[in-house]
Amino acid sequence: MEEIDRSRSTSRLVTFTNELQNRITQKQSMYPLGFSKKVFAEVIGTYLLVFVGSGAAAMNSIDENKVSKLGASLAGGFIVTVMIYAIGHISGAHMNPAVSLAFATVKHFPWKQVPFYIAAQLTGAISASYTLRVLLEPSKQLGATSPSGSNIQALIIEIVTTFTMVFISTAVATDSKATGELAGVAVGSSVTIASIVAGPISGGSMNPARTLGPAIATSSYKGIWIYMVGPITGALLGAWSYVVIQETDHKQDLATSQSPLSVKIHNEMNGIEL
Repeated sequence: MEEIDRSRSTSRLVTFTNELQNRITQKQSMYPLGFSKKVFAEVIGTYLLVFVGSGAAAMNSIDENKVSKLGASLAGGFIVTVMIYAIGHISGAHMNPAVSLAFATVKHFPWKQVPFYIAAQLTGAISASYTLRVLLEPSKQLGATSPSGSNIQALIIEIVTTFTMVFISTAVATDSKATGELAGVAVGSSVTIASIVAGPISGGSMNPARTLGPAIATSSYKGIWIYMVGPITGALLGAWSYVVIQETDHKQDLATSQSPLSVKIHNEMNGIEL
């Protein structure tokens, strides 16, 4: 009887140990070692993004002779470019809640990490905005974005420009066939182009954190919903659209270059991965 009890106790201990190991493994897969560094990288990246982007826009509003509108758009694009090369290999350089949500929606980013990334991005954006408030006082111009025309015009331009940016970001960040080395240049250029087009209409935010930070620092919330709904909608559409054409092109390549048997094997493997 004692031997039976011992074997049962050993079996229970082994079962408990295995369950504990499985839980630890699952937790590490969702929050891998170094995850806190990724979150901190997002704080820094978003801080610098808003500090430079909003700061350039604020300087333009204060004195166009110091920073032109084109210069402000270029500054916004350049900071995105350099931050992608600086922290892209650490956190992915999202620096934008809409990007994190879009990547998670198309299964290129874990959903459980999204709240931490968004919290980091908002922390960086708000901190940068209060820094600008101290530096530019007594001026209340902190590069806040607000509609210059109607709300519907601003909403549409935010959707279209964010769609463009995230469509390009999804291509260079997730497709192995794209030229990854030029990801920073591609995304930064798209931000510059979109800012030039959207600036006169909506301010060219394309980023809820970019708008929310200065809005909180200045207590100005005019049309704030536009910069929540527009960028998130555009980002979701942009990521989804690229995934659709990426899968379509991939299947066409397989159909033309492989035998039916190899296509079937490839599809089965994809099904296992999903």
